[in-house]
Order: sequence, then C-alpha cells, then structure tokens
Amino acid sequence: MTRTSGAAIDDARAQGRAALVVYLPVGYPDVATSIEAARTAVAAGADVVELGLPYSDPGMDGPVVAAAAQAALDGGVRTADVLHAVEQVAATGAATLVMTYYNPVLRYGVETFARDLAAAGGAGLITPDLIPDEAGEWVAAADAHGLDKVFLVAPSSTPERLELTAAASRGFVYAASTMGVTGERATVGERAAELVARTRAAGAERVCVGIGVSTAEHATEVAGYADGVIVGSAAVRALGSAPGPDGLAALGELVGRLRAGVERAGAA
Repeated sequence: MTRTSGAAIDDARAQGRAALVVYLPVGYPDVATSIEAARTAVAAGADVVELGLPYSDPGMDGPVVAAAAQAALDGGVRTADVLHAVEQVAATGAATLVMTYYNPVLRYGVETFARDLAAAGGAGLITPDLIPDEAGEWVAAADAHGLDKVFLVAPSSTPERLELTAAASRGFVYAASTMGVTGERATVGERAAELVARTRAAGAERVCVGIGVSTAEHATEVAGYADGVIVGSAAVRALGSAPGPDGLAALGELVGRLRAGVERAGAA
C-alpha cells in the first residue's frame, strides 16, 4: 500500500517530533546511484523522500540543485527513469513524492502521469511553479488516483492565498522560508515560524519548511515550530562530495545528523 506524506508526518508527530524530508534529484550522478542515495537517506532517518524530476529551466532551483539536475539531463535521464526510481524508493516503505515543475507533467499527459505515478507507489507531487488557481487538471487527476497535492506558500503570501493553498493541498503545505531560489544559507529565514503559524491559521493541517535548512542546528530550530523539515541542497552537496560509496556515506552521515537535530527539538 502506498504510504502518503501525511501518514509519514502524522507518524512522526505521534513520536513527538517533526518529520524529516530529504530531496534528491533522480539521475545524479546517475540513475542507479540516485536510487541508492534515496535508500541511504531513508535508512539514515528520512521519513519522506522528494525525488526531483530534472528540468531544463529550473526557476526555483539554487546552484547546487540546478547543477545536479543539469548533470542528470546531460546523462540522459527521462521521466520514465523518475517513475522507476519512485517504485524502487517507495518499496522501502518511505513516503515518496516527486518534485517537478509542471511542464514535464503537461508534456507527459497529466492524467497519464498521475496514473503512472500512483502505479509506481508514489505519494504525489510537489509542484513549485503551479498555483492552485491554475491546477484544475492536476487536482482532478490527483484526486482520481489518491495522490498528494503539495503546493507552496511564501512569506509574501496573502491571507487569501494561504487559505486557497491550504484548501487545495493534500499531504502538507510547503512553506518556503525565504523568497528566492533554494540553497544552503547561514540561517533559516526569520519569518519562517510566522509563515507556519499563518498557514496553520489559514486551515493547513500540516506545514513543512524548506529552503535554507542545511545543518542539524537548523533542523532543530525548524522542528520546533513546523511539522516537517525539508533539506535539499545540503543533501545533494553531500552526495556529490565524493564519488561512489564515499558520497553515499557522506549523505548518510548528514541525514543522520539532521534526524538527530529533529529529535532534539522533540525532546526539548
């Protein structure tokens, strides 16, 4: 049975902690290694895995993620590889989402993508460039196949936008801690806690925070007020820090530290 991101977050909540969500792009450094990397993250403590579908025009991606996605594209990765990766990673029992810009979904066919993602055991999609107002076809396909619909909010989001996004999302709402592209930062955006509170007040059941989270200390901070802690660039950097098993080991060590950071917040 497919594990949803909501179930994974609720299970973490029952343990008295936030969930740890780890993003990794499929095909970096190659498809087989990216699958092994996701499995490594799960073994080290990730509750939810976001598998990135590499795209040639990544408007939200910071330099680390963009470079990894370009390397994957140069290596010939395709949407079929992403669906294969979903099947392999979901088999671990972890909730497995695909994070993708909307154009590849349109090109594949929205209903067909939803069908194939569900068949692979995927939990759903995170769509950073798609707003609920323009997501009618995806919402219908996701609802038909029981898939999570994760939309984004930002510090600039109006109360009306927060309400619309909270109502449209299933699984969780992705709160971007700061404006701008993804990437590692010295601090998490100071308005992130306020954004989580505003999004919950707008009706969101679960709110996870990403952008800028890269250390165990960040994880502890964010886990103190959010339902989930999302880490992307730092995980990609760790994986790419060395070839083969050494890169996988570095990733596993990072995820282990992040999980410990999340648990420290729960114990506080």
